[in-house]
Amino acid sequence: MVILAGAGILGLRSAGVLESVELAAYDWYIRLRPFDPGPDRRILLVTVAESDLQAQSGWPLSDRVVGRMLEILARSRPRAIGLDIYRDVPVPPGTNQLHAVLTRERRIITVMKFGEGSSGGVRPPPVLRDTDQVAFDDVLVDAGGTVRRGLLFLDDGTKTAYSFALRLALLYLEADGVRPQASEKDPGQLRLAHTTIRPFEANDGAYVGADAHGYQFLLDFKGGKGSFPAVSLTALLSGAVSPETIRDKVVLIGVTAESVKDYFFTPHSRGLGVQQQIAGVALHAQVVSQLLRIGLEGASPTATASRWQEVVWVLVWSALGGLVGLRVRSAWRFSLATGGAVVGLALVDFLAFWAGWWLPLVPAEMTCVISSAVVTAYMSHRETVQRAILMQLFSRHVSKEVAEAIWQQRDQFLDGRRPRSQRLTATILFTDLTGFTTVSEKLQPEALMEWLNEGMDAMARQVSRYGGVIEQYAGDAIVAVFGVPVPRQSDLEICQDAINAVNCALALEDTLRELNQRWRAAGRAMTGMRIGIFTGAVVAGTLGSAERSEYVVVGDTVNTASRLESFDKDLFPPDPEKRPCRILIGERTRRCLGEEFETEHVGDVSLKGKEQSVAVYRVVARAGASSRALTEEGRG
Repeated sequence: MVILAGAGILGLRSAGVLESVELAAYDWYIRLRPFDPGPDRRILLVTVAESDLQAQSGWPLSDRVVGRMLEILARSRPRAIGLDIYRDVPVPPGTNQLHAVLTRERRIITVMKFGEGSSGGVRPPPVLRDTDQVAFDDVLVDAGGTVRRGLLFLDDGTKTAYSFALRLALLYLEADGVRPQASEKDPGQLRLAHTTIRPFEANDGAYVGADAHGYQFLLDFKGGKGSFPAVSLTALLSGAVSPETIRDKVVLIGVTAESVKDYFFTPHSRGLGVQQQIAGVALHAQVVSQLLRIGLEGASPTATASRWQEVVWVLVWSALGGLVGLRVRSAWRFSLATGGAVVGLALVDFLAFWAGWWLPLVPAEMTCVISSAVVTAYMSHRETVQRAILMQLFSRHVSKEVAEAIWQQRDQFLDGRRPRSQRLTATILFTDLTGFTTVSEKLQPEALMEWLNEGMDAMARQVSRYGGVIEQYAGDAIVAVFGVPVPRQSDLEICQDAINAVNCALALEDTLRELNQRWRAAGRAMTGMRIGIFTGAVVAGTLGSAERSEYVVVGDTVNTASRLESFDKDLFPPDPEKRPCRILIGERTRRCLGEEFETEHVGDVSLKGKEQSVAVYRVVARAGASSRALTEEGRG
C-alpha cells in the first residue's frame, strides 16, 4: 500500500499535475530564506522612470540622450555598461554621436531579442552587428507568469549568442582574472572559476517537460529582496551622480516607467498585483549578481536530485507515513504524528534548499499523509474484522475486562482470521442442576424455558464477573473456563484462575440460594447444583467451518472436571435452601487455593474413565465463613 501510494503520487507528478503547487513551494522557500545579504553593491542601475520620460519629451529616448548618458558613464570607468534599451532603428537627433560612443567604448553591451515562433525578434544596433558587444535579453517566463530560470546561451542553428547578463558578468570577472572555461568533467558545460553551472534539463526539480532550449540555469534570487542601488536618468544627466558611485561597477540602464511595461513576476512576488513585479533591468541585475557570486565567491546554482533519487526520497516519506498509520491508533495521536511528520519534512526540505538542494516537497508530503491514512484505514478495517471475530466467539461469555485483554493481546492470540490453537494451563468448571428431569416433567415448555433462562442468566453474570469464559451451555449445564484465551505466563496467574473459579462456584451457590428463595415464594420449583472444578493442561482453539465455528477447550482436564461434577450424586446432596451447591475440586486446584478456603478431603477416588485415582476435595466455604455462620446460628 505504501509503495502504491508513492507510485500513484509519482505518477501524478510525472503527468505535471503537481508542477504548479511545487513551484509555489519553491517560491515560498526563496521568500523564507534567511540572512538576505541585501543589494549587490557591485551593480548599479540607471533607471528611466515616468518623470525621466516627461523630462525628455516622452518615449522613445532620442539617440542623443542615450549617447550622452553612455559617455557620462564611460568617463567614470565602470567595468561594464549594459544598455537594456533597444536601438535597432535610429531615433534622431544624435544618431551619429550614439554610434560613435558604441563603437569606441568596448565595455558597452547592447541588447537584441531572439523572439519566439514567427516573431522576428529585435535586431541589435547596426554598428555593433556581429560583434561581442551584442547580447540577447530574452527572459524565460513559467506558466503563471513567474521567472525562475535564467538563460546563458541561445543559438539560431548557425551561431551561439550570449545573454545580456552573461556578457556583463564576464566583463566584470575579467578584471579579477576569471574567464569562462569548459568543465573538466563535461566540456559542454560552463565553468566560472571552480564552479560548474550545470544546464537545466526539462524535468529538473518540479518541472515536467519544460522547454529547456539553450543553456538555462535556476536563479536563486540572492541578489537582494529589495532594489539594487539605482540612480535616475535625470540625476545622471544633471551631473548629480559622483564618479565614485559608478567606478568599477556593472551599470545596467533600463526603463522602469510603467507605460513601457517591462515588468516581471519573481519568486519574491507575493501576489499578482502590479506592485509585486520588478522591472526587466532589475531582473537582469539579479542574474548578473548570481553569476558574480559564482565566479568570485564559489556559490553554486541550486542543485536538483536525479529522477531515481527523487523516487527514493518520496518513497522514504511514504514509508514513514505508513509507519505512522501502522503504529498510531489514537485519533489525536495520529493527527499529531502526521502533522509532525509533515512539519518535519517541510523543515528538512527547507534546510536542504538552504544548503543548495531542491528536493520534492509536495509529492513527499502527499505520499506521507496518504500512506498514513491508507494504512490507518487498512489497519482499522483489519481490527474491525478481528474484533468481530473475537466478539463473535467471546462477547456473550466474558466480562468487558477479559474481552479488552483479549483484544489488547490479539497479535499473539490470532492466527489470520481465527484464534490459533494453543496448549495452556486452565481451570475448568462444570455445573449441572439436580432434579432437572423432574422439574421439566412438571412444567410446560415455555415455562420451563423461562425458568431455565432466569437461572442461566444469573449464573452467566457470575462467571463473567470472575473472569471466566462460558465455553458451552448444555441444557441445564454450564461449562466455564478460567485462564483462556490469553495464556498465563506464571504459576501465580494459573493459581489466580483456580481461586477465581472457586470464588465463582461459591458465588453461584449464593445466587442459586437467592433464586430458590424467590422461586419458592412464587410457587415455582427449586433446584440444587453440582459443581466440578479441575486445573490442568488443555488445548484451546476454534472448531467448526468458516461459516460457523466455536471456541472449544479439550483435554483430560476437561474430562476430569466433568467427572468430578457427576461423581457419586448421593454424596453431599445439595440442599436447595441451605447449601444448594456441592463443589468438588481436584488436588492441583486445592494447592492453588492456599489458606483462602476451607476444604475437606473426600478421598482418592477412581473417576469414570480414569485409570488412576484422583484426590478429591470438597469446598466448604471461604476461610472463616463457616465459623461465622455457626456463631450467628448460635446467637439466633
